[in-house]
Amino acid sequence: MSEKNPFIWQELVTPDQETSGEFFSKLLGWSLKQVDAGEFGTYTLFQKEGQDIAGMMNPTPGTPGEGSYWHSYIAVEDLDDCAKQTIALGGKVLVPPHDVPDVGRICAVSDPTGAVIHLMQPVNS
Repeated sequence: MSEKNPFIWQELVTPDQETSGEFFSKLLGWSLKQVDAGEFGTYTLFQKEGQDIAGMMNPTPGTPGEGSYWHSYIAVEDLDDCAKQTIALGGKVLVPPHDVPDVGRICAVSDPTGAVIHLMQPVNS
């Protein structure tokens, strides 16, 4: 893993992508690009000057948290090992490790206090 910032992606989970997308695009000067996410519906990319800078999705049955919220992804070298370590350290695996085509392997975990973070082993690692 490189020495750069391990926080690699921000994502907004919201039941109303239209309203949230309009708000943040106007507030921050971002553009929106909608992508077909198959069974998960529409995934929206926030872009600045043509570059993807964050994502937005509808909540899914396995999405941890309630209401609308932003969450971060941290890059890890071995996602499956991190999921095992989470349990050993007293945390919980909220969304089991799974592959996202062309993105990488992801999961969501919480620490013993309930703080949630998403982990990603990018396809290029």
